[in-house]
Amino acid sequence: MSKPFVHLHTHSHYSLLDGMTKIPDLVKAARAAGMTALALTDHGAMYGAIEFFQECKKADIKPIVGVEAYVAARTRHDKDPDQDGRRYHLTLLAKNEVGYKNLMYMTSIANMEGFYYKPRMDKELFASHGEGVICLSGCPASEFITLIKNNHDDEAKELIHFYETCFGKGNVYIEVMKHEDVDWYIPLIPRIIAIAEDLGLPLVGTWDSHYLHVDDVDAHDTLVAINTGADINTKKLTMKGGNYSFINSDEAYEVFKDIPGAYDNTSLVANSVDLEITLGKLFFPDYKIEGENADEMLARIAADGFKLRNMPVTKTARERLEYELGIIKMKGYASYFLVVADLLRYARENGILTNIRGSVAGSLTTYLLGITAVDPLEFNLPFERFLNPERPSAPDIDMDYADNRRDEMIEYAKRKYGEDRVVQIGTFGTMMARGSVRDVARALGYPYATGDRLSKMIPMGSQGFPMTIDHAMEMVPELKDAYDNERDTKLIIDTARRMEGCARHISVHAAGVVISPKPLWEFTPIQFDPKGGKMITQYDMYSIEDAGLPKFDFLGIRNLSILADSIKLVKKIFDIDVDLDTIPMDDKKSFDMLARGDTEGLFQLNGAGMTKWLKELRPSTIHDINAMVALYRPGPMQFIPDYIARKHNPDLIEYLDDALEPILKNSYGVLVYQDDLLIMAHDLAGYTWGEVDKFRKAVGKKIPEEMEAQREKFIKGCVATSGWSEKKATEIWKWIEPFAAYGFNKAHSASYGRVAYQTAYMKANFPVPYMTAILTAESGDTDKIATIINECKRMGIDVLPPNVNESFGGFTIVSAEGEELIDSRTIRFGLYTVKNLGTDISDAIIAERKRGGPFTSIGDFLERIKHKNLNKKSLEALSMCGALDEFGERGELMANVEHLLEYNRELNKNASQTSLFGADTGISLGSLKLVPAEPATFITRLAWEKELLGLYVSGHPLETWRDIVEKTRTNIAMIKEDTRREAFVMLAALIEDVKIFNTKGKNERMGFVRLNDFTGSIEAVAFPKIFKAHADLFISGKCVGIKAKLSERNGEKSLLIEEIKELGTGK
Repeated sequence: MSKPFVHLHTHSHYSLLDGMTKIPDLVKAARAAGMTALALTDHGAMYGAIEFFQECKKADIKPIVGVEAYVAARTRHDKDPDQDGRRYHLTLLAKNEVGYKNLMYMTSIANMEGFYYKPRMDKELFASHGEGVICLSGCPASEFITLIKNNHDDEAKELIHFYETCFGKGNVYIEVMKHEDVDWYIPLIPRIIAIAEDLGLPLVGTWDSHYLHVDDVDAHDTLVAINTGADINTKKLTMKGGNYSFINSDEAYEVFKDIPGAYDNTSLVANSVDLEITLGKLFFPDYKIEGENADEMLARIAADGFKLRNMPVTKTARERLEYELGIIKMKGYASYFLVVADLLRYARENGILTNIRGSVAGSLTTYLLGITAVDPLEFNLPFERFLNPERPSAPDIDMDYADNRRDEMIEYAKRKYGEDRVVQIGTFGTMMARGSVRDVARALGYPYATGDRLSKMIPMGSQGFPMTIDHAMEMVPELKDAYDNERDTKLIIDTARRMEGCARHISVHAAGVVISPKPLWEFTPIQFDPKGGKMITQYDMYSIEDAGLPKFDFLGIRNLSILADSIKLVKKIFDIDVDLDTIPMDDKKSFDMLARGDTEGLFQLNGAGMTKWLKELRPSTIHDINAMVALYRPGPMQFIPDYIARKHNPDLIEYLDDALEPILKNSYGVLVYQDDLLIMAHDLAGYTWGEVDKFRKAVGKKIPEEMEAQREKFIKGCVATSGWSEKKATEIWKWIEPFAAYGFNKAHSASYGRVAYQTAYMKANFPVPYMTAILTAESGDTDKIATIINECKRMGIDVLPPNVNESFGGFTIVSAEGEELIDSRTIRFGLYTVKNLGTDISDAIIAERKRGGPFTSIGDFLERIKHKNLNKKSLEALSMCGALDEFGERGELMANVEHLLEYNRELNKNASQTSLFGADTGISLGSLKLVPAEPATFITRLAWEKELLGLYVSGHPLETWRDIVEKTRTNIAMIKEDTRREAFVMLAALIEDVKIFNTKGKNERMGFVRLNDFTGSIEAVAFPKIFKAHADLFISGKCVGIKAKLSERNGEKSLLIEEIKELGTGK
């Protein structure tokens, strides 16, 4: 054994739910074993290729990028269940850059065209794109081995000859494995050797590695059970009988020492690989320009922007623009800015509302291009936070679009740059702490309650800081105690730890899109999103940018859809064109509304906590709104009282040095924004912008050692640059240090503050259209709809049930008889919101009403609606929700449903006969008579509305007790925003639903209760003692008063009921 073994058949956790080895651990193990080269061959995909390449390079290991391909039994286009359910495996490795790109192409086509249970390549692909690819004949599941197993050795040889024509002589190896548990394979090895000798081809030994260590076998077996949805006691697919760990060179030598060349030839394969992947070089979309270059075009459009923005060309503005354009030119980013400007131009011209988030709002160039809407000079936003000469990473412009029109923007990009060059980015869901515990418990065969109990002990993580099992054990004594004292818990936790962080599935990123100057497969393999069918990259957002394609963020924002729809309604009803870019930023109605606390339905400014502070603040400028967007977060919230006090009492405003006043004037001397801190470091302490960026990262991470280093640098810098004494510089540092960790991106605040103000403006000035737009946008969320309807009632706006003569698809503003629409304060439910109705029959009703006018009676309705989906289910839905109220009482209509449908069928049948034969059927509208029936009670009508619309509309069962409800001063919406832990609350509510369970052990009854009030619904738990004492109250439909303790699980608020009584009684 003169050389280390080279693993050429290796699976990572990107062989989803089949491999368990994370790439850094894999490379670390190879390095520790003295290996000089390593291949990655995940099943049917190249998800980990870039990460693997980078990790290997860092470890001075030659990376061999590959894939274990699935090969169609016939062609990739054949998908006959009787013939094409079978597929083969084949090991393919990239020999060079050409081979790497061909692998990406073949992997993409396998996913886009050949997917049938698995992504399948075929021989046509090998023939056309085999250049630069090394082919190993495959594992026991390969076509080569299958032929040998079935005694078709000559056909096996022909297959290898075919591979040589595709991949080239010298690039095909006979792969041999020796896993003892595959007992049928071992006797075939002599024949495999003989065929290799007969063909004059080298043998190469591979080891099918799926996990790192031998003792990972049980965890891997559990992972496979999670994949198949089985449990380990019943599943058929298992690899537990063998060793599929990452063996070292000594172990490999022992396995292959009797097979000539199998060990040594792994180095032969590795030595033939010469692959370099260009990383870090950005390739921008191919933006067509004629007669000038990108820098010239950018400068020209930006200069024209002064006129379009009605902005004077001052010396400051001109110098700032020249400075920014110089940096953009130096970095080579002009085409990127032109692409984004073109996307935003298309959005504007097509009425698609947009907003731009993040530090890009600090760019005057983007403001003049029409990309951003915030003047950075007015808000003192630094360009360098977005882009500076020393920043190595690409610019990042996050584009928000109205969520109901986001797909239009992606389609525009595809039309402009090509279908094969625009794709959404893939992202990986991983086995997180809670999920892995729950999955493992199920796969090990434990009852649901076992995994549920343990997973709920694990706290939720925070954005950017996911919770881990180990950290949860440190935080939650109950979990540690269960681990130490319960054998089953220890097994579940230990197993879950091994697979924690493994990739579980791939899906589409919420916002990320890449636009390539060349076919996508030259940069990344692509596939369909397994759930949604959208085309996505196999590389995640980090790998795709390393591979050369910058990420464009296309994020759908519902509030922009709400604003757009409300603007359309204002135009339709009032004939007023609202331009959000030119609305007055000092609108008294808007600021008065915020000062009153009327914030429900606003962007960023709603919720009980924010509303409380706004009422105290009484904002009067957009700067106040921006500051609240920045301050209303854990941590900086502590500075809100000081900000408010200084606003209302200017005598409290003070600065430790006059140099701070220009920076902090708009925030009353409070250090609200991180950008202001960065300006201090640059202007007062002499930091370069590259040093400022490091300073920003240091204060953000709050690492004591880094903060101490920055402290010394800042103080010395202030002494040298500002001429301060060391004592004064130290005093300034001590003053800013508490703020530093909490500073918020000022440009982001300005961008979101602007949208927040726009929503306030629309609600204050056009309340009915705005609330109508919210109801339509939120129509799938019954709790949110309930909250908005409650707000409408407070505002004096009626929200009525659906009506076939007034409703459209979404919520609609309607007027009463004799009332002008412009004066209306009434909103009607849309037909699309009615459960069991469907959009087809809804559209048919609306179309017929437009064609023939309002329906005059139930008979007229039945005669004119001839749609096939007017059936028992849809007619009952219309009757129960109130959509036919003007034609009859709901109880009577429900009692006559069969009669009404028969009448409709007869009319349609006879209309058809009249059309065919010209006969007069004798059926007339006057012949429809309803059978008398008992009217539906008030409670029954409300129950029907709840069933069909998701909430109570014409009233609420709690109406009788409204005085009691209001006296409690607590409602469900407030409880959901309560940040107190385990606080007690009093609540008057309706019991909507009760699910009864028996406890384990004592077998006592307890209840899971759904409570509802005027503002929404919430889950509550009644443990055995309280449930037994008041079982007669835990009944659907009861109106009760409760005392309960707040609880939070899975990020959702719930209540633990301590006391309960029926409203209106002493019970």
